[in-house]
Amino acid sequence: MSSGVLEEAIKKAAIAWISVDDGPAYALWCMPVESSLAVVSGPGEQFAPGLAEAQRATVRLRGDHGGLIVQAEAAVSRLDPGSAEWDEIAPQLAGKRLNASGTAEEVVARWAADGCTLVRLTPAADATTGAADLPAESQAAPPRETPARVETRRPFRLHRVKRR
Repeated sequence: MSSGVLEEAIKKAAIAWISVDDGPAYALWCMPVESSLAVVSGPGEQFAPGLAEAQRATVRLRGDHGGLIVQAEAAVSRLDPGSAEWDEIAPQLAGKRLNASGTAEEVVARWAADGCTLVRLTPAADATTGAADLPAESQAAPPRETPARVETRRPFRLHRVKRR
């Protein structure tokens, strides 16, 4: 697998499917940082169970056509508020945050105060699977059970519809 495909997919990434251990993959918005991805999660942000404590994660990236083109094992490194990496990456990531309440500086301050986690995912080029080696089937998991499911009913019609 060419590392060029991985690097190009990282450069264009706005969303990545990330899974920890054998858990389900979650679609998380991210920001490319050199040859890695920055992801924020926590209170008031996206849900990424286990990512803050993980050492490794599986990252799946899509291509221009929308399909999966590369899958890689990535090293997870947590960035602490006040560190040089946090001060460099957090404001950039906050600027990319859609529908953020407040300025980028306010968002970064909220992340630090609320205990949000900012991680950097650095894929290992030797643990990368390219499009040619990926399975042909969709790999879509069946929907998880949830109490939010609603029984669908026939639509209500006020008047009788005439057939032609």
